[in-house]
Formats: sequence, structure tokens, C-alpha cells
Amino acid sequence: MAFKKVKDPDATLDYEFDWSDWLTPLADTIASVEFVLSDGLTSVSESHTTTTATIFVNGGVEDETETVTCRITTNSTPPRIDDRTLFLKISPR
Repeated sequence: MAFKKVKDPDATLDYEFDWSDWLTPLADTIASVEFVLSDGLTSVSESHTTTTATIFVNGGVEDETETVTCRITTNSTPPRIDDRTLFLKISPR
């Protein structure tokens, strides 16, 4: 699933990835999270709960589309690993 948003290159904003719709029916939870950012973005902070993952991001190259990929590993045995990608159109607002 891909999400699209507009971000100002000077803004520092938080983005939440909600995995509850996928995890709840499986009776599974998030064990760890890795965020993969395109080169123009910088992670300011990252956190997660059992069903969500949040990242604060700044930067971005104006007129480019930057990506934030959230990769989770679950607590199941064997663990499930999945990605969700957010596409950020960088534009002054």
C-alpha cells in the first residue's frame, strides 16, 4: 500500500504507519521497525507501538518525490516482515 502526501522542504513532520488492520486478524504485533528513506530526507526521531510506527522527517529536494519505507518485523514465529511506502512530493507550501 502506498500513501501520497505533500511536504515542504523546510518542514519537520511526523508520519504514522498504522498496521493494525493487517496485524489484528493475525493476532500478531510489531517487534521491530526499520525506516528506509530516500537520499533527500533525514530521520529526526522514530518510535513504534505494537501496531503503529511513527517517524519524524525533515528535508527533501524541491520538485522531487521522496520516499519513506516502513519495514516491520513481527513477534510471530517465524516472524512476518512487510513494507509500506509513503511517497512525499516535496513542494513549498
